[in-house]
This record gives sequence, structure tokens and C-alpha cells, in this order.
Amino acid sequence: MPRGKPLQPQKSARHLFGWKLRNARLSEEWTLDDLSRRVGVSRSHLSRIETADYMIPLELPPRLDELFGFAGTFRELYAIARLELHPDQYKRRMELEGKAVAIREYSPQVVPGLLQTEDYARALFLLGDPHAAKEDISKLVQGRMLRQRALEVSRTRLSVILDEAVLRRSYGGPAIMRAQFSRLLRTPSSPRFVLQVLPFSHGGHALAGGSLSVLTLPRGEVLAYEEAINKGTLVEDRDEVEYRSRHYDLLAASALSPQDSVDMIRSAMEDLPYEPHP
Repeated sequence: MPRGKPLQPQKSARHLFGWKLRNARLSEEWTLDDLSRRVGVSRSHLSRIETADYMIPLELPPRLDELFGFAGTFRELYAIARLELHPDQYKRRMELEGKAVAIREYSPQVVPGLLQTEDYARALFLLGDPHAAKEDISKLVQGRMLRQRALEVSRTRLSVILDEAVLRRSYGGPAIMRAQFSRLLRTPSSPRFVLQVLPFSHGGHALAGGSLSVLTLPRGEVLAYEEAINKGTLVEDRDEVEYRSRHYDLLAASALSPQDSVDMIRSAMEDLPYEPHP
């Protein structure tokens, strides 16, 4: 029976869970299809759980403990895996972004990276680290531009909701903001992009605490990535992702239409002061 790609049980509780699952399955001489029929989880998801590429569904550990006669082993590993901090979450989010067939983003404060101009991105990076070397900032900006080009050549669908605060808060000065608004106004010309603005008049909502990205992968898996001031969290639990996805959809239903959003962006652009020439 094929043994699949090598596993790394020493890397994390999630990897150890996958390693124990594969060993238990192979000890019974079961294929992934055999196990799928017994636990009610698809073969593809089980394969990704074994390789630690997919978060463990809440209902799976107790089923596995019962099926293999373990005294809570899978439940204990699952509890640890959920609490585990992953320092490489942002890197993994970037990898998943490159594979996604659809991306839905809500941004409450700044233009999302996939829609930023070079100067706007540079202004943000400098605010985050005013003492950073110019070369380091340039590398970060170029990395962001590479993400944009990768999106342009892919067939990924992108839907973005900007809070009105994004339009009212200036980064880098009026000239940089004017160029950034021009970039946003060009975005709706593509049929793969949907851009909306959530006006202040909408009031509070469930996603107000930070930015959110909902990523749909080619085989239908949906994950979310939340970002606060200095911390990003990759969310893979099915119920947690569904909660965030549902609130994103509610926000999209309450936001301005794409055309009204364009009008608001254009109005904000017209409100910018002109800087005198030196």
C-alpha cells in the first residue's frame, strides 16, 4: 500500500496528529477511501490532515479515538493543535493566496496589499518601521508588487470591501493618495474584480476588529486570515471560517454597489488638497 509523502511528527502537534492518523490507518491496512467511509470525512481532506496541510475538523478526533480504540489521544492532540502558535502563518497565507481561485477581503483602515500602488505600500512600510533601511523597504514593496502581478496573470476572482475610513485617512500625502485612488478606479474595469465601499452611515458590524481575507482553494476548501495591528491568524476550523464568511457576505450586502463605490472614491479623490509645486 502506498505510504504517501514523508511526515514530520516533530514539527508541531498538528503534524503529530497526522502522523498518528496515518500510522493507525496503515496498521489496519486501510486506504484513505476506507477511512473516509468510516469517519464521514472526504478522502482529500483526510489526506491533507495527514500531511498537516488542512486543519482538523472538530468532529473528527472523537470519531478516530472510538474507531481505533484510543483513550483520547486524538482529542488531546487536537486541543493542543488548536492552541498552537504558528510563526509562519503569514507565509502560509501567502502560499494559499497564490493557489486561491477566489479571494474576498475586508479592509477597515488601509488599501489591501493586492491593490496598493508602490508609493502607498512604501508609505505604509515606513510607518511600520521608520528606521528600516531603504533597501529593506524596497524589497518589501517589490514583494507586494509581485503578488499583484501573480494575481493579474491568474484567473483568481477578487472581491474587496473597503471601509470608508480607508478613503478618508491619508498615507504619504495627497499626491500618493491621488495615485492610489486612480489605481482603485481602474480596478472595476476587470470582470474578475468587485470593489465596494462600506460607508460610515452603516454603523458597527461584526468584522470591525480587523482585516479579513476569505480564501477559496481549487478543491473547495475555504480558509480565513485575520489581521490585527501586529498579529495575523490563519483560521481553518470549518465553523469559524463559515462564521466569518457569512459576516463578510452580510457586509457585502450592506456596502455600496460597485458603481456607487466608484462615485465615493472619485469624490474622495476630488476632496484631496493639491500640493503646491516647489
